[in-house]
Amino acid sequence: MDKSTLPPPLTDAEIHALLDDQVQGPARAALLARLQHDEAGRRRLDAWQAQRDALRELHRNLLDEPVPPALRDAAQGIYFSRQQRARWQRWGGLAATIVLAFGAGWLGRSSWPRYPTALPLAALPAFARDASVAHAVFTPEKRHPVEVTAAEQEHLVQWLSRRTGKALKVPNLQAQGYELVGGRLLPGGDGARAQFMFQNTQGVRLTLYLGALAASSPEITFRFTHEGPVPGFYWVDQGFGYAVSGPLTREALMALAEAVYRQL
Repeated sequence: MDKSTLPPPLTDAEIHALLDDQVQGPARAALLARLQHDEAGRRRLDAWQAQRDALRELHRNLLDEPVPPALRDAAQGIYFSRQQRARWQRWGGLAATIVLAFGAGWLGRSSWPRYPTALPLAALPAFARDASVAHAVFTPEKRHPVEVTAAEQEHLVQWLSRRTGKALKVPNLQAQGYELVGGRLLPGGDGARAQFMFQNTQGVRLTLYLGALAASSPEITFRFTHEGPVPGFYWVDQGFGYAVSGPLTREALMALAEAVYRQL
């Protein structure tokens, strides 16, 4: 065949389309016909196929391993959150989370802040969801649940205070049956996040997640939410967000959130 009449060589995108079965029928047949006259393209296709097969074999044993429970729960929580958000949008912006105030008696106390009881849709608590997912990811860890243990509490508090931009305190929850395990630094949408982890004698773990929020974030009193792998209470106070999460009943979490709030 005259070189002037040869079809143009395949582009990388066309070779990828063949490799990944992105084209079928006549379009695929046309590419394969052109490939017959494209020696360099055939070599690239063969090399990429071999590379993909080698990568698949490299970790093939992992394909048969079960998904870690924490990762599975976190993924399920994100999926359900997206499903809920889709329903909320269809329903015209109904409340995103189960909202619980402590009641008129609690709000009447001078020690409790009096904040709005409604949260607009635009301010839905991604912060609370992040806290719940972080809880699900790290609390199952046996050897490394935290970056800095309770044995170095002073260093832990100084480090996280510096990174979050606020002088932090670790609440004492011994009266509620929980001892500090330690803490870690995490990323967040508005900056650094701190996570403190606590554990009781039955091995149940509780986390306190906190960090600065955007200047436009409304200040709110306690909210109870199932938006994530585990339930929790969250609140915003002077531009700083707090979330107490754990696999506990609403009443138990409310008591723990109150204890945390009074010490911060």
